[in-house]
Amino acid sequence: MTLRKSESTRLNLLLSHKQAPALAASLTTEASFQLTEETTLLVYEVADSIVDLRARWNTLMRGLIASERVLELGGEAQ
Repeated sequence: MTLRKSESTRLNLLLSHKQAPALAASLTTEASFQLTEETTLLVYEVADSIVDLRARWNTLMRGLIASERVLELGGEAQ
């Protein structure tokens, strides 16, 4: 099945991270998510088109990368 750029689509992303609750907190205004365990985060994205989903994906990834880097820096200070 080939999707067209204008078709509605969704993304489910399962992440494993030792500080998943902190990453989840950083997504509060960006995406729908669920903490399934203390170290597992499930992120849901829905968009009207693949182009929109790609833009949301980029925003989501930038936020997660920035949050992880801040968490790493916080660990160095302790």
